[in-house]
Amino acid sequence: MGTSVTISAATDQDAEQILKLQYLCYQQEAALYDDYGIEPLTQSLDALRAELGEGCVVVARLGEEVVGSVRGTVDADGTAAIAKLIVHPRLQRHGLGGRLLAAVEERLTAERSAKRFRLFTGHRSEGNLRLYRSRGYAPIGTEQVSRRLSLITLEKELVAKEPAEVFVAGA
Repeated sequence: MGTSVTISAATDQDAEQILKLQYLCYQQEAALYDDYGIEPLTQSLDALRAELGEGCVVVARLGEEVVGSVRGTVDADGTAAIAKLIVHPRLQRHGLGGRLLAAVEERLTAERSAKRFRLFTGHRSEGNLRLYRSRGYAPIGTEQVSRRLSLITLEKELVAKEPAEVFVAGA
């Protein structure tokens, strides 16, 4: 019988696994832009632990192994910044990235009153752009960071759910 992937809040004990997975996952991005000095590849364990303490960090686990992660924070205006969505290469293209994105959006809304979500990705990161667009994100701006890299910022407004109709017998 196979083990299913579960999604939950990250703990401080997950920090080393998240950092190793982040390093593995961002190799593809670094190669795409020929830049191995990007922040996800140079982040320290202490900096990651600080993010765990300050933000909302969600992980996907396959048994005891962390196979995915995403982070988010919310500013005073209710804008959630979502960052570092990673999925182990052997599990990519199976819907796990979308599940992680939905999970962090739900937590940021419930726990930190997010009203909108914002994230960014590189202009050549077609898989990322496809995922974000399929989840309702739309481009709102582009910033040229270097000769090789432009960052596309995407945003999605929180869609308020309509209250369910209640049927009252005899009404």
